[in-house]
Amino acid sequence: MPEAYPTPLAGQRLTASLLRSMQPQVARKTADTPLAATTTTTADPHLQFTLTAGAVYAWSGWIKYDGATGGDLVVAFAAPAGTQGSWGGHGVGSTIIGATSTPTLEIDTSRANGYMIRPESNDVTQLRTYGCLGVGNFLTVFLNGTLRVGATGGTWSLSWAQSVSNATATTLYTDSYISLQRIA
Repeated sequence: MPEAYPTPLAGQRLTASLLRSMQPQVARKTADTPLAATTTTTADPHLQFTLTAGAVYAWSGWIKYDGATGGDLVVAFAAPAGTQGSWGGHGVGSTIIGATSTPTLEIDTSRANGYMIRPESNDVTQLRTYGCLGVGNFLTVFLNGTLRVGATGGTWSLSWAQSVSNATATTLYTDSYISLQRIA
């Protein structure tokens, strides 16, 4: 059975607060964020939400990035204690397949010829690495997942870094976004 939150009752007064709670929340990057020479994931300053204890959410998003070949992009999520769920991202795998490589699909392994795409399902805070083709060669990752918040609400954020420390920054670009909808 489809889920919706909240479920208005007959005769219930419709308030601005109730109507807002029915709409998806959208966090959009309003500025580019570069990270250089770091492999420690950091919460993105724009892609964050406050989650309610006991709530269930469905979410999706899109990030645009670039960086040095070999620096790559690590994507993870920070969530309140007790939060469960899973996420997936469809983006270029790591190591990038070059024009002279024979295309090969790899299942949760990395070899010299690399991943074509990373479609695995991940635990709510598990990280994944996506490849870079060099500065100015923009790539995207389409993200989606679910969150089941435990007894403690708090901040949920996209956290990211470079896979391999590189002096050339990996950058997440303006207009990358995540849309979050409470469903229960």
